[in-house]
Amino acid sequence: MNTQKKFKIPTFGNRMVFRLWAIMMLLALLGIGFMWTAQIWLFEQNYVKTALAETQQRLEPVMKDLTTRDLASDSRLLPMMSHMTGGELLLMDQQGELLQAYSIGHKINIQEPFDEKFIWNAITRQEEFKELLKGKPYRIVKRHRDRIFGYELGFPVTYEGEPCFVVLHNMVMLKTNLDLNRRQLILLTVLMTVTASVLAFLLSRHFTRPIFRIRDAIDRLTHGDLLARPGLKRNDELGQLSDSVEKLAQNLQQVDLLRKEVIANVSHELRSPLAVIGGYAEMVRDITWKDDAQREEGLNLIISEAKRMSEMVSDILDYSQLQAGYIQLKKDWYLLYDILESEISLCQAAAAQHQIRLNLECEDKELTVYLDALKISQVLRNLLYNAINHTKEGEEITIRTRHIPQAVRVSVINPGDPIPEDEKQRIWERYQRSQHQSGRRLGTGIGLSIVSTILKAHGMTYGVDCQDGNTSFWFTCPDNPREI
Repeated sequence: MNTQKKFKIPTFGNRMVFRLWAIMMLLALLGIGFMWTAQIWLFEQNYVKTALAETQQRLEPVMKDLTTRDLASDSRLLPMMSHMTGGELLLMDQQGELLQAYSIGHKINIQEPFDEKFIWNAITRQEEFKELLKGKPYRIVKRHRDRIFGYELGFPVTYEGEPCFVVLHNMVMLKTNLDLNRRQLILLTVLMTVTASVLAFLLSRHFTRPIFRIRDAIDRLTHGDLLARPGLKRNDELGQLSDSVEKLAQNLQQVDLLRKEVIANVSHELRSPLAVIGGYAEMVRDITWKDDAQREEGLNLIISEAKRMSEMVSDILDYSQLQAGYIQLKKDWYLLYDILESEISLCQAAAAQHQIRLNLECEDKELTVYLDALKISQVLRNLLYNAINHTKEGEEITIRTRHIPQAVRVSVINPGDPIPEDEKQRIWERYQRSQHQSGRRLGTGIGLSIVSTILKAHGMTYGVDCQDGNTSFWFTCPDNPREI
């Protein structure tokens, strides 16, 4: 039977897939936004500053030379300076009149209309140019709406023996490079957005697929499909969650099996005394009602079986209430010896029917312990019934107390076959019976589960040991008030 049904693949419309996609896209957009911010406010400004510094570095030898040399002494100086800056060079006199103009090393005829004349008109209207006329060099970065599109250098020179000024203007080349960078950045942004969107979608589906697989298994478990399993083999937290769900499914299967077993066991246990009660009641009514001895024997058996049914129902109700937390412990200080002696006396008759002796070995008859005497009596009764069930006729069961650090250990020891290791934990579970049990069936089959539940409620440790042909069920009671 194939228990791994195909689960629904998470789609983009799913809220978790969409949320993961949105989170990843938000991170991607934050990265893109940071890239744009860095490009505009950092890289472009650094690029312009670097270009301006390189231009000044190239012109530095010429500038030093021009401090003592007339610019007109060498006709190659002006075109060379224009070529070195990669832009326009304008030579002006003290009145701001344009004397010569060059563009990337090529001379421009200023007598004819040309584009650089617009640049010249703009330069002469600047405040920086007025300072240049006073002999103060300047350099500025050109911006438009916070966007850099060029730079400009102005410094005084001597031309044909007259004080003049040179303005180096780089706009087109720098603007072209910056625009190219912007276009590349836009293209990169589009590619990154599309790629991030696709990858975010694929990764979100990849991350949520195991989650939905686990959810699908849990949904099937809640609808009664106890064979459902996530089936994930991973070494991460999702793998651990899958393992937990599989353990839950196994426990649910076990609970379901136990439920079926308890129905069968309780039905059988109740049917037997009911049949005995009904049969003997009819016999007393129809046959032995005139014989006092037989009538009394039959009525005693009816009473005994009715009492057994009452104990069975009480045990089941007590266990259910303990598990639900409805019963509160009523603790006080009691003599441990009195509790042990009382329960041994009550179980003495059941043991005597099988020629089994009950022997109490108590180190300190005056020892007081803080507990719920009624519930601990129930623990002892169930342990004694369990020991009687597993002890051969003519043997002896020992109830022993022994002091350990800050506690006293109570043990119920009976001779018999050892309990297999794989059953030592299961016997404490509800409705579990050890496979090596004898034909006796004192108790209801949930005695040890009631024992473990009561001892856990008291915060006491307990266990079972098998050695030297004896089986010892034990629990510890704190005898130090500071431990309470």
